[in-house]
Amino acid sequence: MADLQFYDKQGPFTLAQLAELGHCELSSGDAGSVITDVAPLDEASEGTIGVYHNAKYLDSLKNTKASACIISPDNLSKAPENLAKLVSETPYRSYALIANAFYQPQVKESRIHPSAVIHETAKLGKNCRIDPLVVVGANVTLGDNVHVCTAATIEDNCQIGDNSVIGQHVSIQFSVIGKSVHIKPGARIGQSGFGFFMDEKGHVPVPQLGRVIIDDYVEIGSNTTVDRGSGKDTVIGLGTRIDNLVQVAHNVKFGKGCVMVGQSGVSGSTQFGDFVACAGQVGIIDHLKIGTGARIAAQSGIMSNVEPGAVLCGSPAVPIKSFYRQVATLHKISKKRKTKE
Repeated sequence: MADLQFYDKQGPFTLAQLAELGHCELSSGDAGSVITDVAPLDEASEGTIGVYHNAKYLDSLKNTKASACIISPDNLSKAPENLAKLVSETPYRSYALIANAFYQPQVKESRIHPSAVIHETAKLGKNCRIDPLVVVGANVTLGDNVHVCTAATIEDNCQIGDNSVIGQHVSIQFSVIGKSVHIKPGARIGQSGFGFFMDEKGHVPVPQLGRVIIDDYVEIGSNTTVDRGSGKDTVIGLGTRIDNLVQVAHNVKFGKGCVMVGQSGVSGSTQFGDFVACAGQVGIIDHLKIGTGARIAAQSGIMSNVEPGAVLCGSPAVPIKSFYRQVATLHKISKKRKTKE
């Protein structure tokens, strides 16, 4: 359960209210029963609600002290009879909606700290919060309710939409950012990309003349870098989620709803369709097209275009069934060699 030193808790809520909030159906239990908090099943106590969404936690489900649980129809029979059940086809999504109801983001008072440096031509919307040591450059535009955290720098002419949060020590330049965007601490947005002409006479830098365009509802993780375009813009599409420690090179274009997990990297001018998911430490070379709905397993190396809906694994990456066949074949060969020895 959350430490209330750091989080403000709402509620309590009845099971009927939680069913509505989580888009669930109350399968068993009293609709008027009061729930005071969310909790992991193995740490739950009376009056709390948990979620069962992974077979690894079956023992926790059977032994939980929670009063209620969010669960899929297929798993109803596994839950204790005395446990109130909210049924959802997507239990973890429902849990997220319910947890958000209990723990809404803190609304911080609008203020401009006296140590912040804000250029006289910058335009700030209503109810902005500017924390200590922030620098806001010339002709910057901030929408309403923007929060710029300690020691962040927003350079000249950048635009940031309503309700966005710019984390501590973030730097932003050459960027146009939408509404409800969250850029987490230490991220670098809009710096020049790795662009130069290699020559034995000396590497010649190529001017990086594009921008970074970040659409609405995007999250960018801590210490991630997003290079501005060299000519075309670098584009992060609507609702995309980029994890910590990710490298996005110049001219990369993400469609909507993409996910890129930590320590991944994508080289210049590669284009993603919508809802592409790349697991941790994926590497993608330049000038590729990654089709809509593709899934790329951890530590894969992508060296050619990816068809829509493909599921790939390995380096170089191949269809995941082919990868498993390769692993099985190598295992058989290895066993035979050991037997001969």
